[in-house]
Amino acid sequence: MRGPLPWILAGVGILAVILVGAAIGGRDDSGETVPAGDWAQNVCGAVGVWRGDMEVIVDDLRDPSAQSVSGEEPQSETPQGRTGFARESLERAVEATDTLVEGIENAGAPDTPQGEEVADRVSEWANDAQDELEETQDGLDEEADTLEEAIEQLTDASRTIAAVLVGGTQTIAEVTQLDPELVGAFRGASTCEELREETGS
Repeated sequence: MRGPLPWILAGVGILAVILVGAAIGGRDDSGETVPAGDWAQNVCGAVGVWRGDMEVIVDDLRDPSAQSVSGEEPQSETPQGRTGFARESLERAVEATDTLVEGIENAGAPDTPQGEEVADRVSEWANDAQDELEETQDGLDEEADTLEEAIEQLTDASRTIAAVLVGGTQTIAEVTQLDPELVGAFRGASTCEELREETGS
């Protein structure tokens, strides 16, 4: 009996879709050119929701024993438990990143000189993040035989998630350098201000 965890994970995934939908105003501007301020607001909103999801997942990975179901052996005490927990965490990360990719695509492209290139760059990062997480998830198909192997798998999962988080912050910084006209848009968007506060940038 696996308990309520699958239902909880499903609820988290649905909530992420709702939050990203709210962040981008429920509009689908994929393939369209939109005002730079709107694009920045929507992209930062999607990235902010995704980042929040990923931080929760990383916290869970750091303390898997906290997620054990009452009456079951703590996740941290069995290799199979740790491998299974890492796999579930990566499933959550992939689902959150699926929603991120959709949110960025729906944001369209900003009406700036390098708008198309900027939109492509951000979309490319989101898709790369999705690929990296799925690849790490696939690597967990074979369960660990020892606790040491299981800990290494958890470490690899955490490292991958941390890397895509860093990549997102770097990408946002790079596109403002690529297209200086976006600087004002990023500064004026409330979701971008929240993202800067979260990342300390």
